[in-house]
Amino acid sequence: MTEAPEKQEEISKPVVQVEAELEPWQPRPKGLKRYIPVGLVFFALTVFFVGGFQELLSFKALADNRTLLVEWAAQNQILAVAVFMAVYILVVGLSLPGGTVLTLAGGFVFGGLMAGMYVVVAATVGAILIFLGARYAFADLCHARAGTNMAKMEAGFHENAFSYLLFLRLVPVFPFWLVNLVPALLDVRLSTYAVATAIGIIPGTFVYAYVGAGLGSVFEAGGTPDMGVIFQPQVLLPVLGLALLSLLPVVIKALKRRSKRYGQ
Repeated sequence: MTEAPEKQEEISKPVVQVEAELEPWQPRPKGLKRYIPVGLVFFALTVFFVGGFQELLSFKALADNRTLLVEWAAQNQILAVAVFMAVYILVVGLSLPGGTVLTLAGGFVFGGLMAGMYVVVAATVGAILIFLGARYAFADLCHARAGTNMAKMEAGFHENAFSYLLFLRLVPVFPFWLVNLVPALLDVRLSTYAVATAIGIIPGTFVYAYVGAGLGSVFEAGGTPDMGVIFQPQVLLPVLGLALLSLLPVVIKALKRRSKRYGQ
């Protein structure tokens, strides 16, 4: 019994390997230079944990230094904002832990509204840096383009990149650093990545920023903030609704394909 010609052709067809596309202005990496971004991230993580710097990005550190932070920020308003955003960019760009505490600190020092705006900008910039670093480091990572499930997954992601990215940003169960890396390996456009990131992190960012703005009473009571606030129904359900709404274009495209297929 012989196999169908189409199936034989699919099996015998060679797997085509192509390079992941860099942004037009990004240099083409050569040799070990390509791994510089990865090396910097691992070095930063090592220094961060070995040096005990994680204690600086903790709720305890915020509670112990709250008066000093507020007074210094009041006396150096522009510098305080610049330092806060620079630190936030560094934390996100190097995939260091502590982003949530920084958001709380920003809300406590600058207020929920202003801190939310600062964090959205800084987190987006930091995410872009790690995105570009990953794309530069793994520019020669080859993807199978023919006859594989991976190829189908990549094609679907490319076609609906904005919707998928927006969904991943809105749903708070996926690690932020992971969502930063995956699109870089799937050749998502930088503009699509940046816009979806900026929009997708708005709800969670402002929730934690406003939690930070109300830390005064928490400090006075000697307690800790409710970090699970984003999982409360009144917060989580609207976010999940937005996440599902972001997938609406994907559903519409699928329905159109199905109607065309059965209409022929």
